[in-house]
Amino acid sequence: MSLDPEDLTRALVRIPSITPDAKAVVDHAAEVLAALGFACTPLPFSAPDTPDVDNLFARIGTGAPHLAFAGHLDVVPTGPEANWGHPPFGGEADGGHLYGRGAIDMKSGVACFIAAVSEYLSGKEDFQGSISLILTGDEEGPAVNGTVKMLDWMRETGNLPNHCIVGEPSSLETPGDQIKVGRRGSISGRLTAIGKQGHVAYPHLAANPIPLLARMIEAIEAEPLDAGTDRFQPSNLEFTDVSTGNTAGNVIPGTARAAFNIRYNVTQTPNTLKAALIRRIARVAAKDSFRLDLDPPAGEPFLTEDETLLATVSGAIRDITGADPDLSTGGGTSDARFIKAVCPVVEVGLAGKTMHEVDERVPVADLHRQTAIYRRILERYFNG
Repeated sequence: MSLDPEDLTRALVRIPSITPDAKAVVDHAAEVLAALGFACTPLPFSAPDTPDVDNLFARIGTGAPHLAFAGHLDVVPTGPEANWGHPPFGGEADGGHLYGRGAIDMKSGVACFIAAVSEYLSGKEDFQGSISLILTGDEEGPAVNGTVKMLDWMRETGNLPNHCIVGEPSSLETPGDQIKVGRRGSISGRLTAIGKQGHVAYPHLAANPIPLLARMIEAIEAEPLDAGTDRFQPSNLEFTDVSTGNTAGNVIPGTARAAFNIRYNVTQTPNTLKAALIRRIARVAAKDSFRLDLDPPAGEPFLTEDETLLATVSGAIRDITGADPDLSTGGGTSDARFIKAVCPVVEVGLAGKTMHEVDERVPVADLHRQTAIYRRILERYFNG
């Protein structure tokens, strides 16, 4: 039985699944995969102070090699639905595009892979390897009760794959023009300037922390963090918020805070980043006039160099598109940051031009092209 990726994408989009309410769409995916012969295991997880999340692990075959596909079925909120030209959960086709929340990020990727598997397995009675899908319901949320716990369960039950493909939108213009072979790390923090609260009419009795914070920000941004590498762009720090919490117009605040996020490459660690920031801040601020706090990393930098996986994916894309993909480590983070701890992983997906936007959409032609790429990956991976 072969499935059409457009029909399957439409069916998934029409099931609302704003993080973390993904049970209905996860159940639908399980029904589709079970009909293809997959053994489906629902994996609901919970933790204190986080929402419960429904996930799905589906596997067909018991032998090696074992190739996994990872994706998510939850989506971000739509915003005011009146701003949409097409219903966000309508799955409507118009002008060669299919519209809806998740149409590109990333119900379409899941649909394309399932369609590719259905084509690849159609008529095969002697399949010797294993194909699995790791489908989570909280990638767009806190990512606590999804992929991380699924990987723990897979480890405990002997279901870890040899290689994994993450289906996040990873191409630039057309499917296959780029794959992600790694990602920079992500770490957030706060810089606090410590002053002395007082009356604005008597500034000599106070110490305004706002000018100090401005000088510290300027010192941090005076030079790049590093020059990057041949595979990674330079690390970058971006300030995301500045606040004093002061609501009184005649009061000099006692503290001023700036929040920031750093996307860092393999030349850095949280310790080297913190040391570099403190050195820069110390040029303009006394040691007792500031505090620098870094959160635990949301993701660490990694680079996949597995020749089997890279050759298989690049060759499959070349077979379908006639060109080799660019190998990139740019962009944000994905669940690949967790999967890289258990097996080599790359990200291969559609072009994410409209993800998270109003009237999110995917070209229908791209659905078929991406499905062809996934099918060719399966053929090369299992058939040599």
